[in-house]
Amino acid sequence: MTSSAPRDIAIVGVAESDVMGNVPGKSSLQHHAEAAYNALDDAGLKMSDIDGVLTAGFSTLATAEYFGIEPVFTDSTYVGGSSFVIHVAHAIAAIRAGYCETALITHGQAGRSTRVRVPADGNLPAAQYEAPYGIIGAPINYSMACTRYIHDYGEDKTRQGMAEIAVATRKWANLNPVAQMHDTPMSFDDYHNSRWVSWPFHLLDCCLVTDSGAAVIVTTAERAASCRKQPVWVLGGGESHDHNIISQMPSYTITPARESGPRAMARAGLSHDDLDLAMIYDSFTYTVMVTLESLGFCGRGEAADFVANQRTAPGGDFALNTSGGGLSYTHPGMYGIFLLVEAVRQLRGECGERQVMSKRSPGEAAKTAIVNGTGGSLSSTGTVLLAT
Repeated sequence: MTSSAPRDIAIVGVAESDVMGNVPGKSSLQHHAEAAYNALDDAGLKMSDIDGVLTAGFSTLATAEYFGIEPVFTDSTYVGGSSFVIHVAHAIAAIRAGYCETALITHGQAGRSTRVRVPADGNLPAAQYEAPYGIIGAPINYSMACTRYIHDYGEDKTRQGMAEIAVATRKWANLNPVAQMHDTPMSFDDYHNSRWVSWPFHLLDCCLVTDSGAAVIVTTAERAASCRKQPVWVLGGGESHDHNIISQMPSYTITPARESGPRAMARAGLSHDDLDLAMIYDSFTYTVMVTLESLGFCGRGEAADFVANQRTAPGGDFALNTSGGGLSYTHPGMYGIFLLVEAVRQLRGECGERQVMSKRSPGEAAKTAIVNGTGGSLSSTGTVLLAT
């Protein structure tokens, strides 16, 4: 199927910060800046070309000042790790409305080297109604949701699906030279024998905690024509959130991707069968399973069967999280922007031995991708459809 969506807005630059992993002595703002300048170089642009600035969990006042620019459009929408995927759609809206021409989306977080306790009033409802009962932090929140999924669909089946995702994602990381776990293979035995974190999560069900940054540049077709790299068109986007604290999640076995995904796909004029690549936020293995179902790739309770037999690993017929994901590549605290970086590189054919190929054009790089970010405690989602 050929999408009829307009190709008028493109991503023209993507990059990470210079060094990722455990990087003591480098501030979050430095990761923002390194990624921004690397993305500008990727696009063949200068900082003076930027007139829109978007970020989350960090002040656009601070980032723009550090970059030395005065934006005419600014957006610090913050709904967790999905924010940066949502920012792409916000940038499109701003560009089409004439508020800016070239938008820079950045994220940087010294998530590992500067670990601190979350302030007690940082999320007041959680502090009041959940923390006193031990519901503290992402592993516990997500494991509670996964426990409900196991109750509904069975422990053995769910566990095997989670193991398939963890092992397959690590195989992709082993092909990505900048992935944190590039040199560390994982077997199914490694997965099942890894220590418990919060039942039903083993350590290898959980994302990394790293220092890193990333940036994405969005602009018009006219500006894209003079950029250094092939433009990657944004065909459609969607966003949604349905709760803040995990105890108020309407259903633990479906996410707001049930809303953002179909909207994005309808706006893009694409179906599931049209997609060469899926980049899905993997804060935990469970996040991937429930998102695949929420996006409609399979029915509810069917994710374990969908990913069986290493279907999502290199060589499988469903390319998923080809950078190594938050599970094995990088995850500084919010990960959504890194999904976009990998998707763009795949569509530009820049991924070497982990390159995904088009399903319909033999010998050519992937042409279409879905990117879905998740934020908060399975609270928010942003979905975009990308194409060459």
